[in-house]
Amino acid sequence: MDILNLAWKNLWRNRRRTLITLAALSFSLMLIQAFHNLSYGVYSAMIDSGVRAGSGHLVVYHQGYLESRDELLTFRPGDLVQRIEQLAGVQAVLPRLYLPGLAQSSRESRGILLTGVVPEAEKKVNPFLRRLPDSEWLDSLDGREAILGSRLMKELQLKPGNKFVVTMQHRSGELVSEMFRVHGVVKTGIKNVDKSLLMVGRDRAAALAGATGTVHELAIVLDKQSDGLQVYPQLLNLVQSDPLLVGLTWEQAMPNLYNAIRLDYASQKFIFVIMMLIVTIGVVNTMLMSVMERFREFGVILAVGASAMRLRLLVVIEALLLGSVSMVIGTCLGSLATWYLQAVGIDMRTFISGTLEFGGVVFDPVLRADWDTGWMLMISFYLLVLALLAAVYPAIKAGRISPAAAMRHH
Repeated sequence: MDILNLAWKNLWRNRRRTLITLAALSFSLMLIQAFHNLSYGVYSAMIDSGVRAGSGHLVVYHQGYLESRDELLTFRPGDLVQRIEQLAGVQAVLPRLYLPGLAQSSRESRGILLTGVVPEAEKKVNPFLRRLPDSEWLDSLDGREAILGSRLMKELQLKPGNKFVVTMQHRSGELVSEMFRVHGVVKTGIKNVDKSLLMVGRDRAAALAGATGTVHELAIVLDKQSDGLQVYPQLLNLVQSDPLLVGLTWEQAMPNLYNAIRLDYASQKFIFVIMMLIVTIGVVNTMLMSVMERFREFGVILAVGASAMRLRLLVVIEALLLGSVSMVIGTCLGSLATWYLQAVGIDMRTFISGTLEFGGVVFDPVLRADWDTGWMLMISFYLLVLALLAAVYPAIKAGRISPAAAMRHH
């Protein structure tokens, strides 16, 4: 306890230097924690928006469909939808059919991706479709009403209520055409989607292509992203009985989004490492200067019988105290910053007009943080370890002081 009190008093012998070092450590920790939690919140929101409009947190495909996107690789889900819906943590299962074709109005024609969906299930989870008023939503699985992307409707020079024709290749090899009516329009903010999206009831799409009763994917949306750890193994057990089916995670089904997030995380970690190195250099400088200023004092302590190990221990405890106080203050400041970024966020609309897109996903222009408590505690512990490591050289230097040389030091 005496050595602990002595170490604490020694830290405040040069109050200005200690305060500057504490401020640097605490502020660096606050920045790292706050910006990580901001990224964590933004990525979580992007993933949630992406999987709900895309392939889901988990997805079931026919073998080879993900790589080739061959419209012939469909499968009959049978009772698989009901069995998956019974799994704990599953919010919705969305059977979908994707068919390339040509949309023609009386003025223009454009290539489209005809998407057959189950209207009720889709609207509950798809973030783009929630904005549609009920009057513009699809009425049934086999109706001739269609929802178009905003750019597609503009390029076809259509208006709500207008009719148009969709042409595609039937499973028999013949070209087939069917008339639809514009019932609603959706604007996702993703250029390629808005210019090709054409959504109809699943049964109508399947009948047009001669693929009645089949789907290309079962998109599985979970209550929470973390539920995937428990649901995914159960999903694999359900599909393993059919060798033609494969169950995948969103990371495998949406590699563009996953790789974009990984790349951004890697760049952030590089910045964090640089900040930690700067912090370490600061601690080394503080402790080394503290040792050099007390060179003569340490010589006297050694001369009266103190061991070199005790001096080394004193320097290490000083670094431990410095790191511990910085860890507490920095974590408190980081928590306050995270709370603010979660409650208020950063409104990017002030700097950027239009929608924000990343990895093929449109996300909320108001960036909000989310709590990653485990990571915050881990990085705080890392700061403490770095403070201790930074004290190693100054401690060794203190232990090597010669009493005779120290007595002559001015």
